[in-house]
Amino acid sequence: MDDDSRIETLEAHVAELQRQAEELSEMLALRGREVDELTRKVAMLMEREIARQADGEGGIYFGDEKPPHW
Repeated sequence: MDDDSRIETLEAHVAELQRQAEELSEMLALRGREVDELTRKVAMLMEREIARQADGEGGIYFGDEKPPHW
């Protein structure tokens, strides 16, 4: 293998690695945004549940249970 073909092979490998690095970077950025959104939603749900429990609406009643005495 002469030097020119080795250089071309190495350039092709470098170009492929650069393309893969850019793809991975884009995927990582997307996943980061998804994690941020899910974290925000979980926090919102936790706040909503805390407020619901503070209001006393946290009980679960089934149809075959007696209603509370009050």
